[in-house]
Amino acid sequence: MINRIASFVGVRGVIALPMIWLLVFFLLPFIFVFVLSFSTIRNGMPPYEPVVNFKDSFLQLNIHLSSWERFFENPIYIGTFLSSAKTAFIATFLTLLIGFPMAYVIARAPEARRHLLLMLVILPFWTSFLLRVYAIKTILYNQGPVNQFLMKIGILEVNSPIQFLNTDFAVYLGIVYTYLPFMILPLYANLVKLEESVLEASSDLGAKPFWTFWQVVIPLSYPGIIAGCMLVFIPAVGEFVIPDLLGATDTKMIGKTIYVEYFNNRDYPMASVLSVVVLIVFVAPFLMMRKWQDKLAEVNDA
Repeated sequence: MINRIASFVGVRGVIALPMIWLLVFFLLPFIFVFVLSFSTIRNGMPPYEPVVNFKDSFLQLNIHLSSWERFFENPIYIGTFLSSAKTAFIATFLTLLIGFPMAYVIARAPEARRHLLLMLVILPFWTSFLLRVYAIKTILYNQGPVNQFLMKIGILEVNSPIQFLNTDFAVYLGIVYTYLPFMILPLYANLVKLEESVLEASSDLGAKPFWTFWQVVIPLSYPGIIAGCMLVFIPAVGEFVIPDLLGATDTKMIGKTIYVEYFNNRDYPMASVLSVVVLIVFVAPFLMMRKWQDKLAEVNDA
């Protein structure tokens, strides 16, 4: 009996730790941001009107919808969301195109070489994210190594560099390079479970390598593809550092807009509105997709 109680308490304790972590560092901050979106700006500290006040022992709610109204009435915010979604979608697609073959090669490699390849994939995490972005910025300078090499081999004329930096290309390159390991690792975890006998059976039945890859490998890789796309798309939508350092001054990304509203305009309610909409519009569908994926896996197992 004592062992059962200890086991029950131990399991509850293990579950409680991550739940407390999510409560303190995710749910409570989100509730604060959500409540703040119904405030309005003012001169002073803090630069917004409190939504909840206690006056004469009574609770008063000062709810303002002005920030929400401005969000829906101002086409700039909607355009920024669409631009962020487009950039994140293209970057995620490019990351998948590059990451899938790499993950497949690593999964099919001999075990001794596999560990080395995985270490090379994880190796960038040992360097600061900001330093990696600055490294890309240095490479893409007009007088950087890429342009210098193209001039040296005669593809470009001397003192006529290509403008790589401060373009959409640089933003896509930065996102793909930075988030590529987040795509490779879930794909690898899924592909390494793929039995060689399945591929041999497809070949024995007359399927050519391309059709084996398209009709066998890809469908069996759906869980890894979805997980990798989620890990890349969600942070890419709210990316701030990469567009700010590599993109043009008019690059429209929602993360950059939230930063401007918070720190430049000191419009905390508007920044909170944008943050809440980001979570609802971009994260919620992926969570629903993940739930649908789990149900589909249960049906297949049954």
